[in-house]
Amino acid sequence: MSALVTLNNGLKMPLVGLGCWKIPTSTCAQQIYDAIKVGYRLFDGATDYGNEKEVGQGIKRAIDEGLVKREDLFIVSKLWNNFHHPDHVKLNLQRNLKDLGLDYVDLYYIHFPIAFKFVSPDERYPPGMYTGKEDEAKGILTEENVPLIDTYRAMEKLVDEGLIKSIGISNYNGGLVADTLRGCRIKPVALQIEHHPYLTQEKLLEYCKIHDVQVVAYSSFGPQSFVDCGQEMAKNTPPLFDHPTIKKIADKYEAVTTSQVLLRWATQRGVAIIPKSSKKERLLENLTIDQKVTLAEEDLREISALNQNLRFNDPWDWNNSKFPIFQ
Repeated sequence: MSALVTLNNGLKMPLVGLGCWKIPTSTCAQQIYDAIKVGYRLFDGATDYGNEKEVGQGIKRAIDEGLVKREDLFIVSKLWNNFHHPDHVKLNLQRNLKDLGLDYVDLYYIHFPIAFKFVSPDERYPPGMYTGKEDEAKGILTEENVPLIDTYRAMEKLVDEGLIKSIGISNYNGGLVADTLRGCRIKPVALQIEHHPYLTQEKLLEYCKIHDVQVVAYSSFGPQSFVDCGQEMAKNTPPLFDHPTIKKIADKYEAVTTSQVLLRWATQRGVAIIPKSSKKERLLENLTIDQKVTLAEEDLREISALNQNLRFNDPWDWNNSKFPIFQ
């Protein structure tokens, strides 16, 4: 089992979970079930991942077989960009809950601080990078005029109704985090960001620690996830798995892989992680990383020194729409 962190609302969240991004629908239910058998309790999903029905099937099977109870699990979903208007926030969540087969989720993120034009689920779900047929024909995305705090306050109402236990924010820069903290009634418990040795985000991590907001990392292996997506910058970036510094540090410890070094670097910085794997042995390795190895302080510093502020998930590049979140 993973170590637990206590969130600012008192809920306990596993430090290691399973990320559901890019898990194929054909194998997703089995992977979720297998992960629960191994000991995973946190599952990080989203509207945009397009596999929540299958995630729900895996959860249901595990509960039906008595492996876990619902209250043993920490289930995460995310509001997608097309549903930012306060009139549409609950609509998105209701679809998440229906697909997952659940009455509530433990944590619900605003996936990106960008409001797209609303698209009815009857037209396309999940909508992804789509804001209507005309926009699609032109190769553009249209924004909707919705302030982020309005979306956030609609999320707070979901907490009041018991449909979500906690609110999270994702892909926010420091200014947006600060603005949220100034305007919220219910504090966000977590900030999910791209975080790896090429993008260490030191000041953002420090700010979140000061304000008791748990940081959760995605893409802990840097360019690897984005190579699979065909991204040119990722293809041209040296893989962290093969980086001489990471390999040298892995060799210092008994039977430790470079991927384990990358994950442990994050958790020793107090950052929660959500790596995925289809292999049961790798699932267990990731889950028990804090028991496997503790990196020396000089190793942590050497890994952090690899920072290049290299961001692979940048909305500036979406359909040439130039959303300036990180500019």
